[in-house]
Amino acid sequence: MFNSALFVALATLLIVPLSNGLYFHIGETERKCFIEEIPDETTVVANYKVELYDPRSGGFMPSSPGIGMHVEIKDPDDKVILSRVYSSEGRISFTSHVPGEHVLCMYSNSTAWFSGSQLRVHLDIQVGEHTIDYANVAQKEKLTELQLRIRQLLDQVDQITKEQNYQRYREERFRQTSDSTNQRVLWWSVAQTVVLLIMGFWQMRHLKSFFEAKKLV
Repeated sequence: MFNSALFVALATLLIVPLSNGLYFHIGETERKCFIEEIPDETTVVANYKVELYDPRSGGFMPSSPGIGMHVEIKDPDDKVILSRVYSSEGRISFTSHVPGEHVLCMYSNSTAWFSGSQLRVHLDIQVGEHTIDYANVAQKEKLTELQLRIRQLLDQVDQITKEQNYQRYREERFRQTSDSTNQRVLWWSVAQTVVLLIMGFWQMRHLKSFFEAKKLV
């Protein structure tokens, strides 16, 4: 059963690469953030390129060297693991040490260069073994095509293992949250029962005092 699940996971990983290519528009005061769920000890690489809107041509052109992007990355504990200013085109790289949702935020490093205009940012995020340049690895280590393919498969299996560990971590977190919620519901029910008993006892004492005062009992 485990081998079948591993085969399915491997096939899925081979078919669906862990990379996201997109572009977005950003104003001079805007801040764009992206969330990536990443296992621990996983390398993440983001390649980006910034283009400046040209009102004369109505399109986007390569931006001035003075325009760059401030990049800030936070881990699931809200700890800043990277914060620096990059040029108008570059490569961002970091390694996760805590599994979970990592937040990548980008905003322009200056508002004076394109006052009121827009920037178009092309962003390609790659995770895990997709960050490795296997052509360069084969050249450096003088690997044959078969050896390179085995290396790729080993890296993919390693990534699958990290993904499975991350899913187990999420399940454990979910179970802890469920247990905590159930425990709170139980104590809330107990508290409601105690309050109702106290109110019932108080009402009985009050009625008894009322009847005794009216000499009905």
